Amino acid sequence: MILLAITPGHGFERGIWKPVLQSGVDGFLIREKDLPAGILLDAARWCQDTAPEVTLWVAGRLDVALAAGCGLHAPEAYPEVEQGVVALSRPLHDEAQWPGRSLTDQLLVSPVFASPGKGEPWGVARLHHFLDGLPPQGPRILALGGVEPASAPSLRHPRLAGLAAIRPFWSGDPAGAVARFRT
Repeated sequence: MILLAITPGHGFERGIWKPVLQSGVDGFLIREKDLPAGILLDAARWCQDTAPEVTLWVAGRLDVALAAGCGLHAPEAYPEVEQGVVALSRPLHDEAQWPGRSLTDQLLVSPVFASPGKGEPWGVARLHHFLDGLPPQGPRILALGGVEPASAPSLRHPRLAGLAAIRPFWSGDPAGAVARFRT
């Protein structure tokens, strides 16, 4: 199961980011909307140097993703990005978005569970119904939104590649969170 840690939006703080990067997560999404491009690029390069085995994504900045050689997570209103320019991740908030996003590299289905300010949650039954109807090939699909180690087992499905989260990795013990997710 792939685990993607998403930064909480509090800026680039090496001392706080390092334990998360080195906790055993498989991916790291820098979602820092207020960072200028230069600092965001420095943060991406630092992440790559600190944990080269972790797949890196940058939210909302194609220029930084290209300069760092990492993936781009294109938020909901982001302009279309030509396929193959960069590894591309997109959110999926509704099943109707699948046709337009089925050629991306990664989709974050969100919110699966209640998450502050993120709208009506999908729930396990709806998520599984959606996943049941997908072809076996296609983008890597991760569940996001209110996902905690205790709720992770209920999400297991052959088409679900893993989970994405913020709070479990940034509040307390990130390596412990990884271990709890993986049990």
